[in-house]
Amino acid sequence: MSDSAQTISYLKKIMVISTFGGLLFGYDTGVINGALPYMSQPDQLDLNPLHEGMVVSTLLIGAAVGSVCGGRIADLQGRKRNILSLSLIFLIAAIGCSLSPSFHVILFFRFLLGLAVGGASVTVPAYLAEIAPAEKRGRMVTQNELMIVSGQFLAFICNAIIAVVLDGNPHIWRYMLAIAAIPAICLFIGIQKCPESPRWLVMKGHISESLTILKKIRSSKERAIAELNEIQDNLMEIAQQDAVRLSELTQGWVMRIIGIGIGIACFSQLTGINSIMFYGTQVLNQAGFSMQAAIIANTLNGLTSVIATIFGIWLMTKMPRRRILTIGFCGTTASLMMIAMTSKFLSELAIFPYLVLLFTITFLAFMQGCIGPLLWLTLSEIVPLRYRGFGMGLCVLFDWITNFVIGLAFPSLLAYLGLESTFLIFGVIGLISITFTRLFMPETMGKTLEEIEREFRQYDTSVLHAPGKHCEDNA
Repeated sequence: MSDSAQTISYLKKIMVISTFGGLLFGYDTGVINGALPYMSQPDQLDLNPLHEGMVVSTLLIGAAVGSVCGGRIADLQGRKRNILSLSLIFLIAAIGCSLSPSFHVILFFRFLLGLAVGGASVTVPAYLAEIAPAEKRGRMVTQNELMIVSGQFLAFICNAIIAVVLDGNPHIWRYMLAIAAIPAICLFIGIQKCPESPRWLVMKGHISESLTILKKIRSSKERAIAELNEIQDNLMEIAQQDAVRLSELTQGWVMRIIGIGIGIACFSQLTGINSIMFYGTQVLNQAGFSMQAAIIANTLNGLTSVIATIFGIWLMTKMPRRRILTIGFCGTTASLMMIAMTSKFLSELAIFPYLVLLFTITFLAFMQGCIGPLLWLTLSEIVPLRYRGFGMGLCVLFDWITNFVIGLAFPSLLAYLGLESTFLIFGVIGLISITFTRLFMPETMGKTLEEIEREFRQYDTSVLHAPGKHCEDNA
């Protein structure tokens, strides 16, 4: 095997092992979809709608904390060591959730699980970005997004198999939750064979160790040395910059960037995506499927997410960002409105459960194919490097908070308002998200980060009344 082939093979190995963190992210957020109806039974944890929302959303609060702290901890102890620590938390929390004897105990372990999910959501992409060669960075980083939806699909498949094989066993949900321990063990073993981030090693002064690793993950010795010099120059330049002052963050153009970023992050969650990913089984059950049939049918939601994400990764290289987001929000909004309308007028028909399944699949196709892959890419493009730590952190925080609110409220909305009114609310929010995207979202495709920043700096507030003049789609 040539040196180049060995390098490619080694990079693929690193990518697969590290993205087990994304797989765990997906599995642990998706498995509750099938486990929740069983753990809610009177002879198990006896959960009411509010308790169900708390079991789901406690993970999201933990994830918000983990995402805020994860990057800082990774800077202190290293990307590799942080992922190793997260794998242990994933393992302990998975076992703890599966053995929980009460509502309060499972809340604790779900919060612990959330810390790992949030930490993985920031550490794994950062690790991949710093390991990958420039020409493979997009492919390797977006692989993590694909592994997240693959983890959710895996959870739905495991839920369906366990529901059929162990039909009648009151502890079905414990087996569903326990399976998450397997990829956690794989991550713990595998990450120990991966290298530390060369950039982090340079930050800590371990120059020779960084060069040794770069020689293993780059195509030639000369390229490894050149990249090491570039990393050192970049870190030196950053060190010479003044710290960001609070007054800078109140500048109109900076506030506009943060406002757009928060808006996109919140609206991506307010589509109701996690009402499907967390509660899809209950939605299908309320539509008319039996519990076992609903769990099996829900696997189509997971499969759709995987296929749509693969398509979305390809699509974002072919079509302007703003147009993709607009199509995504239009598609999700139409799907939500159709669920509401069929619930209003067709709920007595035998075909009704299958119509709801069709529209949830359509919803996920637009969400994961258009909105999901673009969310983090868009945020990374519009927030300038100087303000990226603060700006991205704030957008991520609002993303998790919105996620938490949806996760907590949805079971109560479904129980007290029903399918029609619940999805009508999401549909109305979807109309607002379309308007927001068309009015405020700038086009970033084909522009350097410096060009995007310059356009924001030169932005005149009077243009708000004529959005077509400053954010034309690039055909």
